[in-house]
Amino acid sequence: MKQYLELLRHVLDNGIVKEDRTGTGTRSVFGYQMRFDLSKGFPLLTTKKTYMRAITHELLWFLNGDTNIKYLVDNNVKIWNEWPFQTYLEKNELTNIYPKYSKEWHVRMKEFVECIKTDDEFARQWGELGPVYGRQWRNFNEQGVDQITNLVRTIKENPTSRRMLVVAYNPVQAPQMALPPCHCLFQFYVADGKLSCQLYQRSCDVFLGVPFNIASYALLTMMIAQATNLELGEFVWTGGDVHLYLNHLDQTREQLQREPRALPTMKLNPTVTDLFAFTYDDFTLEGYEPHPPIRAPISV
Repeated sequence: MKQYLELLRHVLDNGIVKEDRTGTGTRSVFGYQMRFDLSKGFPLLTTKKTYMRAITHELLWFLNGDTNIKYLVDNNVKIWNEWPFQTYLEKNELTNIYPKYSKEWHVRMKEFVECIKTDDEFARQWGELGPVYGRQWRNFNEQGVDQITNLVRTIKENPTSRRMLVVAYNPVQAPQMALPPCHCLFQFYVADGKLSCQLYQRSCDVFLGVPFNIASYALLTMMIAQATNLELGEFVWTGGDVHLYLNHLDQTREQLQREPRALPTMKLNPTVTDLFAFTYDDFTLEGYEPHPPIRAPISV
């Protein structure tokens, strides 16, 4: 993952300090690209531990068209919890009682998550994120357009097509989403019997989010390649507003002092040839020996 470490250095050295929606502030550059040869190892960050379990469950959640955090909560995946929790506080006029990231806020968050897990009606009311990624992938604009099914069919039937893409950013429904899609468009490409994918990400939290995004779309590419009987090509990551939050700079410098280790190998259950039939147990990560985690706050 030397490409990723080069990105960290680039943003640190060249980024412009900007205000942002969350109020945290960022060091930002506009436009960056990284390429990963998927035949040379799975691009999972080794200079800090990255949790593949959460990445895998989130990807399966997207592919299922789900937009409620209950599946994630039931599988102890926490990455989406803060958005519906903040909505819950705002709609119930509780933000003054539970200031963000205070001790009281964290206690109430745990109670909220437990209610999502144990109370189906509460989960239906407060666990919904709006028509985010999964909805746009599988039922774009609520019009029955299943972009993922259409994509797989096109790869199989017309692999030279230049229309093998999926759009997650929907300006019509964006105001209804807890967070409009950051990784907003991806395109596939077939050449020499190999499948490649390019992602365009409009907003890129380099320290926390981008390692997850790289691993997620690399895994999706592997799954689709197996479902379409193709070999692995490249994953190309392209970023728009590429930024480090100002409260991640010390963690970034710490990570840059670490030496990257060998990439792990991701193995898929070879008997699964239907993209929508994959389950969590069909993935095995081998040889992952990362440096310890580095904690950093998420900006909502």
